[in-house]
Amino acid sequence: MSWTQVYDPLHNWIFSTLVAALPILVLFGLLAGLRVKPHWCAIAAAGTAVAVAVTVFGMPFPLAGMSFLYGVGFGVLKIAWIVLAAVYLYDISVSTGQFEIMKESVAGITVDRRLQLLLVAFCFGAFIEGAAGFGAPVAIAGAFMIGLGFKPFHAAALNLIANTSPVAWGAIGTPVHTLAAVSGLPESDLSAMVGRILPFTGIIVPFWLVRAMVGWRETFEVLPAILVVGVSFSLTQYLWSNHIDSNLVDIAGGIVSLIATVIFLRFWQPKRIWRFEDERAASTAGRAAVVPAADPRYTAGQVLRAWMPFAILSLMVFLWGLPAFKGALNKATTPTWDVPLLHNAVSRAAPVVTALKPEAARYDFNWLSATGTGCFIAAILAGFLLGVGPFRLAKIFWHTLKRMKLAMIAISFMLGLGYTTRYSGLDAVLGLAFTRTGWLFPFFGTYLGWLGVALTGSDTSSNALFGSLQRITAQQLRLDPILMCAANSAGGVMGKMVDAQSITVATSATNQVGNEGVIFRSVFWHSIALGAIVGLIVLLYAYVFPGAVPHGLTIVK
Repeated sequence: MSWTQVYDPLHNWIFSTLVAALPILVLFGLLAGLRVKPHWCAIAAAGTAVAVAVTVFGMPFPLAGMSFLYGVGFGVLKIAWIVLAAVYLYDISVSTGQFEIMKESVAGITVDRRLQLLLVAFCFGAFIEGAAGFGAPVAIAGAFMIGLGFKPFHAAALNLIANTSPVAWGAIGTPVHTLAAVSGLPESDLSAMVGRILPFTGIIVPFWLVRAMVGWRETFEVLPAILVVGVSFSLTQYLWSNHIDSNLVDIAGGIVSLIATVIFLRFWQPKRIWRFEDERAASTAGRAAVVPAADPRYTAGQVLRAWMPFAILSLMVFLWGLPAFKGALNKATTPTWDVPLLHNAVSRAAPVVTALKPEAARYDFNWLSATGTGCFIAAILAGFLLGVGPFRLAKIFWHTLKRMKLAMIAISFMLGLGYTTRYSGLDAVLGLAFTRTGWLFPFFGTYLGWLGVALTGSDTSSNALFGSLQRITAQQLRLDPILMCAANSAGGVMGKMVDAQSITVATSATNQVGNEGVIFRSVFWHSIALGAIVGLIVLLYAYVFPGAVPHGLTIVK
């Protein structure tokens, strides 16, 4: 059985686009409008996608159904497993009392919630994104902020906003690697171009993040710290992506910004401490009140022991993300299966690709090399080092599994929806609508990447989806393909905060299950506005500074 995608079944691109958008309208309508539980939203949207694909676009039902199952299988192992393992480690830390010590140590740096937000959500989150990606930073940093005393809503929504600028180089540069493979363009040029777009947002997002939590006055009170965070991260991001490699951009940026900010806060603190209304009123008596002395109950050894689980987690996700290490594990333990019925049965056609191209559908059961396994091993190792026995570890895991079960179902079904739209060609129909914007395509092409991430939950998937289309359209409009393919990835990062998968991860990690619609509405306009900023930057590169687009760079791989 074989089938070729059709991109205008109604012979009117407007009507075909509207029909292709139905699954997304159903998903966001139920999620944000009617506040239906996310797993039911995903089921309804996936059902709509299958129905539209079969009845309007002519996709054979077995292929549509298998696309959904393929996505569910991908979601369980690649995404839900990361979230479950990360929350498990957090639960171990809480159960052993170590998280209380961690909270005290962070308060020793600053008790100001604005600065804690920058340190955890942006700096630490960027490091985790660079090492693991795929939901890990939102889950880990979100749980971390809950432990620090942030309100669950803030922990979820603010981590979604923070997890933007680093996404283009997440999981050891996977999105850029994928973009180069799909587009056929030099990876060094693509990485450098993304590194000339996103550093601007790397300075904007920390400011935006604080402003999303507090008012203008309170934001400007910590402007020096915001600039240290943003400039140190963005400068590292630019230099690394343009002159070193495309693998460790976020890891280096996260570490540099974290260290620079901690050092800066040793010498500077805001005159007025900001806390949540229900917390103790901040003192304005001076620096001694701003930065309390370390709690005498905890020695330096106790503080290091408390941070040990997250240090092990960071080491593990970094190790699991190294291509050589992951490749060795895959070679030894990973079977790969062709998805029945689906593998090479669906073909993409022009103008999405230049020639008829069968879509592969292979499932690699990488049970050991999966990032979630690295997180799980980190949790077990940390538990043993903290003196937790096997029986208690199993009991904690069972508790984590029970409270995360609906979230895991929702995440998996969201991936099922994304794969259904991908193999049916509904995503391509939506993407082709953006190519009709003419000379404004540099702006709206950025939103094409945004759409890809909003649909699939992954900048990697968005690049795989639209990378080739961006290159073809750029050549037709006499735009620079390097710029437009990079714009796909750079614009995509701003769609990360509104994709249903990320929202579900955030609510699961912060005990906000059931509030997905509220959080979606709170971050939606942030996503649109930040996407527009990226679009304007790309527009300037296209028509004002075309000479700044890199060509023929050579960087270390």
